[in-house]
Amino acid sequence: MNKQVNQYSFLRTIILVSTFGGLLFGYDTGVINGALPFMSQEDQLNLNSFTEGLVTSSLLLGAAFGALFCGRLSDYIGRRKNILYLSILFFVSTLGCTLAPNVTIMVIFRFLLGLAVGGASAVVPTFLAEMSPVENRGKMVTQNELMIVSGQLFAFTFNAIIGSAMGDNSNAWRYMLPIAALPAIFLFFGMLKVPESPRWLVSKGKNEDALSVLRKIREEKRAKSEFNEIKAAVAEESDMEKASFKDLSVKWVRRIVFLGIGIGAVQQITGVNSIMYYGTAILKEAGFATKAALIGNIANGAISVLATFVGIWLLGKFGRRPLLLVGLIGTTTTLLLIAILSGLLEGSAAFPYIILTLTVTFLAFQQGMISPVTWLLLSEIFPLRLRGFGMGIAVFGSWVVNFCVGLMFPILLDKIGLSMTFFIFVVLGIGAITFVKTCLPETKGLSLEELEHNFRTYKNKSSKKLSDNKVV
Repeated sequence: MNKQVNQYSFLRTIILVSTFGGLLFGYDTGVINGALPFMSQEDQLNLNSFTEGLVTSSLLLGAAFGALFCGRLSDYIGRRKNILYLSILFFVSTLGCTLAPNVTIMVIFRFLLGLAVGGASAVVPTFLAEMSPVENRGKMVTQNELMIVSGQLFAFTFNAIIGSAMGDNSNAWRYMLPIAALPAIFLFFGMLKVPESPRWLVSKGKNEDALSVLRKIREEKRAKSEFNEIKAAVAEESDMEKASFKDLSVKWVRRIVFLGIGIGAVQQITGVNSIMYYGTAILKEAGFATKAALIGNIANGAISVLATFVGIWLLGKFGRRPLLLVGLIGTTTTLLLIAILSGLLEGSAAFPYIILTLTVTFLAFQQGMISPVTWLLLSEIFPLRLRGFGMGIAVFGSWVVNFCVGLMFPILLDKIGLSMTFFIFVVLGIGAITFVKTCLPETKGLSLEELEHNFRTYKNKSSKKLSDNKVV
């Protein structure tokens, strides 16, 4: 009994340490929300709508390439070592952004920071999925999403505290950014004590090491059973070359990769990051003063954390596909209300509070359903040989869409206003609902090896039928 308790405790430690990559992801993407008003002042970086978008989205472009590169790199050097290197990059690029004297240097270091963020977004969920037992995989993988939104909440909270305490001091942003260096240090030293993924170890022929890791996080009988299952999956692929773009010529592989890209894009075209990156700007546009907008934006972070707790519970009760559909219907409806009411009530005393209420409602659907399901699905659908490569491509696509949103949102807000900007997201949301309804199968209740087998044997069954039968 004590041994089982120790095994579970060690697994929890592994999850906590590795998800600090998610915490950094969240803080570094969220901190810009409150830092932009101060960066934009004339005696600082003197940003306009285009350079605001550039400073914000340079991280997202870096994240796209970080996801693509690190996903493949993790297949070669391992998930653990990859996360270790990312912690160093987080630390160095955070300090670079803090000390940036002009827009050019800021964009360069934001891009480098993005490489770390993107790498973490691709590697950490994969690592968690490979360490987790099948019955708890959904709950454990979505711990990373919880850490992401917690990081964003911390960013919004520190932004409000620093912004309020420093008043009109335009240097406030230089105190907001370096806080992210602390979790980067914790991630580095924590990962030194975390073992490598047993699935990756088997793929490299290190069977004794893999079984040793499994015995530390599973009871003996289950460790041996899972070890044999992993070996069988690796043996099935042993006569195949390493995954590359030429594998897209294989129909079942192409289907998985395109599904992965679609899943990643769906999360972004809801417009969630227009709120997470520009929430303060949106609230200022609605009528709040800067300090009030910084404080009000904490509500967006708080609801994201609470909704993620609910999302983790929902994943244990319902399938991935229905949760994603309900979430998308909720976000699209909320965006429609923002677009309509922005045109009707702009300038009224109640308008800022209505917008804040709607953004909180939007994030409840997004972070409670869409985001947890997205990262879980991406960690599940790719077979072992394709996992790093496929995850990298899918997350690359997600970050490219995110980059477009981050770059264009302040420009659209400036040129066509709040109402028309959100009407665009409504149209994109309808497209996302259509994709999930027609293309996405269910994955709940299947091991990673079973999922791979079902993708290989998939013929011409409809996704609806596949969902009903829990087969993909």
